[in-house]
Amino acid sequence: MQARPTRARRLRVCVEEHFLETIKAYFALTKPRVIELLLVAAIPAMLQADRGSVNVWLILATLLGGWMGAGAANTFNMVADYDIDQKMGRTRARPLVRAKVTKKRAAIFAWALLIVSVLWLGLLCRSWLAAFFIVLTNWFYIFVYTKWLKRRTWQNVIWGGAAGCMPVMVGWAVIRDNVNDGTPDNWWQAVVLFMIIFFWTPPHTWALAMKYREDYAKANVPMLPVIATPAETTRQIVFYSWLTVATSLVLVPAASWIYLIAAVASGVAFLVVATRLHNDVKAGADVKPLKLFILSNNYLAALFLALSVDAVLGLQTIAEML
Repeated sequence: MQARPTRARRLRVCVEEHFLETIKAYFALTKPRVIELLLVAAIPAMLQADRGSVNVWLILATLLGGWMGAGAANTFNMVADYDIDQKMGRTRARPLVRAKVTKKRAAIFAWALLIVSVLWLGLLCRSWLAAFFIVLTNWFYIFVYTKWLKRRTWQNVIWGGAAGCMPVMVGWAVIRDNVNDGTPDNWWQAVVLFMIIFFWTPPHTWALAMKYREDYAKANVPMLPVIATPAETTRQIVFYSWLTVATSLVLVPAASWIYLIAAVASGVAFLVVATRLHNDVKAGADVKPLKLFILSNNYLAALFLALSVDAVLGLQTIAEML
């Protein structure tokens, strides 16, 4: 017969399980899935900032520092949105709502992440400009977007999306602050990458908000799908999708044929699905906006993967060919 576990063993198992659950809860505060997308945006920016050169250690160090900074912003966001998250079905599983972590401890955790992130980027990655961008991101995301725009205007994700564009600036700043070969910093390219994400954020977010419209309505968050008709929402989605694809083409002269083909192909796919969603809504058909939400993720991933490969290979750019 199998021996029954002793009381001490059962207690140890309970403590271990509680510890693991606590670790998972703190990790969930950082919104890891959102951070994955943000870090994906930083990599091509860092590679493009110094085409043909790959500083693996510096990239990994920047990604870790950026992860902590983004994790701080997301944790602060959960603390500020605690009241809203309780009302929305999509967010009821978050750690604060389930009382896995207290608001006070979550705030302390966020401050710790932010401070370490700033010191990490400034001292180890040797870029206080990148550290400044991290602080600016946290301030903008919490005070401008979360506490002001999100609860007051349907344009919340348009302007608030600027916070999600900052990883590009962080990555570019780190590389350029560590390159001393006399080449131009070409910050205009970083701005273009910033604007690609800026214009991409509204259609990406509104597609998701169409699916969870009732959730946002219950929480009194004036997302566009809540205050506008489905047809107007999809019209805006198509408009910003065009702006996204058009902006992506501005970077073509600074890249090679690899990025050119990817930008055109992925851009056409993005526009086709966005337009189809709009036409189906106008026709009164049963639509599935999550298809566009998923495709928008794939679009950005394909675009930035192509730019990363392009930059690593360091092929002759379109501008150099002309």
